[in-house]
Amino acid sequence: MRIRHALAGVALAICLVSPTELLAAGGKDAILSQRHKFDIAPQPLSSALRQLSSQSGVRILFPYDEVAAIRSRRVQGWLSTEDALERLLAGTALKHSEAGVGVIALAVPANRAAARRSPMAVQLAQANVSGASSAPVAMAPAAEAEDASAPIIVTGTRQSTRTVAESLAPIDVLGAKDLEASGKQSVRDLLGTLVPSINVSNSGAGASFAVKTLSLRGLAGDQLLVLVNGKRRHNTATLFINGTTQNGQSPPDLDLIPSSSIERIEVLRDGASAQYGSDAIAGVVNILLKNDTSGSASFLGGATADGGGEQGRFQVSKGFGIGDGGHVHFTLDAFLQGRTYRSAPNPGQFYARVGQLYSSTSGALDPREATVDRDVNKGGQPQVSGINFAYDVSLPINDMVEFYLFGTASRRHSDAWLTYRFPDAPNNIPELFPNGYSPHLHIYDEDFQTAAGVRGDLSDTFHYDVSSSFSRNWVKYRESSVVNASLGPASPTDMYIGSVTSREWTTNLDLQKTVELGLAEPLLIAVGGEYRWNSYAIGAGDPVSYIDGGYRSATGPNAGVLRTSGSQGVTGFPLSAAGEWSRDNWSAYLNLEQKIFDGLEVALAGRHEDYSDFGTTDTGKASIRIEPMHGLALRGTASTGFRAPTLQQQHYSSASTINVGGVLLPVSALPVDSAAAIALGATPLKPEKSKNLSAGIVITPTPRLNITVDAYQIRISDRILLSETLQGTLVRSVLAAAGITSSAGGFYFSNAADTRTRGLDIVSTWRAGLGDFGNAVFNLSANFNKTVFTHVDAVPDVLAGAGLVLIGRSKQGDFTKGTPRDKLIANILWTKGPASLNLRATRYGKVTMVHATNPALDAEIDPKVIFDLELGMELRKGIKLTAGANNLFNIYPNKLPATLQGNGFSLYNQYSPYGTSGGFYYGRLNFEF
Repeated sequence: MRIRHALAGVALAICLVSPTELLAAGGKDAILSQRHKFDIAPQPLSSALRQLSSQSGVRILFPYDEVAAIRSRRVQGWLSTEDALERLLAGTALKHSEAGVGVIALAVPANRAAARRSPMAVQLAQANVSGASSAPVAMAPAAEAEDASAPIIVTGTRQSTRTVAESLAPIDVLGAKDLEASGKQSVRDLLGTLVPSINVSNSGAGASFAVKTLSLRGLAGDQLLVLVNGKRRHNTATLFINGTTQNGQSPPDLDLIPSSSIERIEVLRDGASAQYGSDAIAGVVNILLKNDTSGSASFLGGATADGGGEQGRFQVSKGFGIGDGGHVHFTLDAFLQGRTYRSAPNPGQFYARVGQLYSSTSGALDPREATVDRDVNKGGQPQVSGINFAYDVSLPINDMVEFYLFGTASRRHSDAWLTYRFPDAPNNIPELFPNGYSPHLHIYDEDFQTAAGVRGDLSDTFHYDVSSSFSRNWVKYRESSVVNASLGPASPTDMYIGSVTSREWTTNLDLQKTVELGLAEPLLIAVGGEYRWNSYAIGAGDPVSYIDGGYRSATGPNAGVLRTSGSQGVTGFPLSAAGEWSRDNWSAYLNLEQKIFDGLEVALAGRHEDYSDFGTTDTGKASIRIEPMHGLALRGTASTGFRAPTLQQQHYSSASTINVGGVLLPVSALPVDSAAAIALGATPLKPEKSKNLSAGIVITPTPRLNITVDAYQIRISDRILLSETLQGTLVRSVLAAAGITSSAGGFYFSNAADTRTRGLDIVSTWRAGLGDFGNAVFNLSANFNKTVFTHVDAVPDVLAGAGLVLIGRSKQGDFTKGTPRDKLIANILWTKGPASLNLRATRYGKVTMVHATNPALDAEIDPKVIFDLELGMELRKGIKLTAGANNLFNIYPNKLPATLQGNGFSLYNQYSPYGTSGGFYYGRLNFEF
């Protein structure tokens, strides 16, 4: 408060001096010549001046009553503060003069009288500017760090002047400093750390271990829409399969966006299909890239407490001004992550009993069992190396039109060891691997997305944006240290498994116009359309990775036994699975936003979608915000949503060897339109549909304190789920009839269930000035969430007759118990001069891995509190040294029951929301230039 009183005193003192004296005293202020990236939409001039103040860092004194009745024009591009101000004031009688360093005073000619008086302006500044009218003068506040509700948002609204506190739906805004202080390096982990309603899945088996997914409000990763600069982000080609809670998803891969390229992230925690289209059932993550001329670089190195997991990361980001008001900003992110080993010694039987078949339980144990090296399991975090590149470009064509271009490009290599195969097992050839082997799976990602467009104004009230983006994600698979046992000793030990590729081309037209209706503010009308084309392709692997060579050895413990066919770990994509599929869709939307009077705002949205492969759908949304008194607001939304099945879910076909009830079995993912899936009861997929309700309260008693509480309910019908692993005589016969002889089971997607999710989000931020002890930001947030199945379809007759279930205990358990029922985050960020400290405690509620058939084998993860700590010191201007720890006290989740450990390969419960590698400790050196 002392700071505010001092500023008010300065303002009053300035107002007692004439503009001529001010100029004489201050001289030319260089700050007015500095160029900044301005983006100020047409709006009331008073709020436009506040945005200019925020975006330039200057303080502005203006005659409140004269300004209140004026609407400004759009100001956009790289401009000096003086040029931007002159564009705002064009056509008005207001004149500007410098009132000291970083302070500008506006005045009207002496012969103009104020149009009206404002008590608020009188309270702020009661003295007059000499030579100007008698209109009172008000100060436009600069963007203060303690204002928790000040950030302007662009997600969930077509308005460009709305702040977080004014939002009609709950939104989290994570600024660049929040991201830097989090101690996390990937975008996925940043979100999982800072947003209580987001949880991260840290496990995946087979071909999906390289992709990590996240869920918002307990829903699936692909029920969350990701935008970059407001444009749809493409999904990964990889299908997250054989994992944990997020099985069957192909979400956007957030780790391919360099974190240092991000200016801020906005997380809309509300259904938004009517505004943005498919996938926005849970909400929207909008990643906004840096668009300024700042520069930074960082070097990070670290490792885990118990060995392995070494990480090195280099990031550099720099912007440049180009042309007349344009910019270009580049970011490069190179990283290397070492693997961890978090397995137990393998207690299994390595060798066949003397004189018996390998599967025999009679006879004496082979003497080698007593001396064999059992430390053969290599389960844990994979090794990952890669490079990410991002760019953001804009170039004004003239005062009313701007061209823009942005995108990312990435290459990544991920590799992990899979489950160990025993020397005398039917899936090994002892001549090649006499001591057994662990398949080594390599995944190579090549990814890019680029978007370009033109935006501008046809008038002060009519804005347009035309854009198009294209993306491609190409993933190749290779296995080393592997055999196709059915080829015998002739089997190669290094095989190309195949590839998957997804492409997306999206074109948008967005139009916005404000119309005066005589209400508190003009009506905002936003209309637009979108055309989107998707394709998905599977490329076959080398024949040796999938053929059945029919090998039988003449001697040994597997004499006469038909050996397992296909490469172990992940079987190669056969020619029968290869192909390319595509679809397109178009949509049209209408959004209306209206402030009826001070304290009451409403918004309506509607959208029509037309898909080439499953028809049309319509969604709608209604929102209201009531502010009965300053600092207290009520808000609520009701909406319908949808999510179209991905092409991956419709067409993915592959086989993997996975742990099923403690036994390694090859199982196949069956496309819903395949002969085998249809014979097992599969039907064509259709879109998921949702009904979302939310209600909340926003409390902002002071600019330093902001509290939001939002309750929600999300009902999803026809939910797309991956089935249980179907096994047994019936399944084997169906697979054999379809030519699949290498798999012992299969699974497919279906719209077999309806769910209901209810929860509560609480987010509070207090920015405290501690006087001589510096400043602190206190955050306390929580999410409470529960999902139940309200309906499960009857089991298809063909499965019921064989005693099989489609969506059983384990699949339902993934959604009802597989993520924490509650998550609480307490965070303190303290700064004083060059020193900073960030301490965060996150409590994860109980998580349960539900067994498919036996409740006694349900594996729980007890509630745990994870502490993160980061200490920083600015060595000199622009150079900062930081030391930190994620999971400071090296906490691990519960170990799995021995029967579920896969002979010790998976020692810890993979459902852990904080991973299974323990504490990570790091140092980082940051430069700003």
